[in-house]
Amino acid sequence: MPHAAAPLLGFGRLLRRHGFAVAPEQVSGFMQAVTLLGPRSMADIREAALAMLAPPPDRHGEFEAHFQSHFYGNADAVVEGEADEETRIKDDGGASQEEIEVVSQQQGGELSSGAEQLSTRDFQRDDDGLGAFRRKLASALPARRSFRTVRTHSRGKLDLRRSLREIVCADGDVPSPLLRRRQAVPRKLLILIDISGSMKLHTSDYLKLAHAAVQGADRAEIFTFGTRLTRITAALRIRDRDQALARAAAQVDDWDGGTRMGPTLLAFLSVPRFSSFARGAAVVILSDALERGDHAELETAMRRLSARAFRLSLATPLAGDPRFKPATAALSAILPVLDDLIDGSSLRGLTDFILSLARPAPAATAIWKRVS
Repeated sequence: MPHAAAPLLGFGRLLRRHGFAVAPEQVSGFMQAVTLLGPRSMADIREAALAMLAPPPDRHGEFEAHFQSHFYGNADAVVEGEADEETRIKDDGGASQEEIEVVSQQQGGELSSGAEQLSTRDFQRDDDGLGAFRRKLASALPARRSFRTVRTHSRGKLDLRRSLREIVCADGDVPSPLLRRRQAVPRKLLILIDISGSMKLHTSDYLKLAHAAVQGADRAEIFTFGTRLTRITAALRIRDRDQALARAAAQVDDWDGGTRMGPTLLAFLSVPRFSSFARGAAVVILSDALERGDHAELETAMRRLSARAFRLSLATPLAGDPRFKPATAALSAILPVLDDLIDGSSLRGLTDFILSLARPAPAATAIWKRVS
């Protein structure tokens, strides 16, 4: 890469560190736009940045402050909130690894840790009875009405184009009306798996469930998170489960380490391609939600996920205890945006829940208020 391009690339990284949704393609487009403009002045670079990096209107002031700081060295314009830790993102789809730095303050989550610990995992061979779940999943997922239409003999709208064609072919005779209806397609299934040390006893079962989900549903996406975020969908597409889990284990670097749930979910949402996986999807998070640090980031991430998702569910193994109540600060903050807060301590319970996602259910707040 030319030496002169380094400041342009660095500006994209700076924006990502401060929570702007900037994809690698946008940074590449920004550099191409600067090349097309000359540039003849700093105003050209600024206009190219606004056009290609597309900051949201409510953050234009913050964007301008970062531009002044990065290109002019104006330290007074720096926005408060420098990132002190980074969340690494690994995409198994072939894209290069990105680094997105986000704020992480260590204050809460007494049973969890924010320290990064890199390790590997091995998964044992066993028979968990997930075959029935895999076969039923595609037909059990909630469906949405597609904009594509299919032919039907009843309960549809008039297919005017085909009907007129039939009239012309029949020399003006009026045939039976031809109908079409909008096609129903299964919604996406997005599963986010907490692989931190506090979830070590359940990680193996969750990965087996994820493999069955990818094999049973055409549009399932799987991510792991702890101190890093890793997409393992491609690895789990291997039909042989042992080979798939071995490939996934090799891709993930932060097994059984610390947890930064809020920052990793914000990192997930900051990558447009990843964020699109959650749009209109049934999102299931498998985690104890023992957030390490200020839960404000977790609350923000969950609100954004809830706004994108068709249904947002949190399965926590802590709910397997009859005395469990969502009384922690983090759970109390995110409970209003959850559609479901369920027991995630058993594979049988999780598979039954995922197969019931198409059926309506009371909001998590209403259920847990009665329990409390």
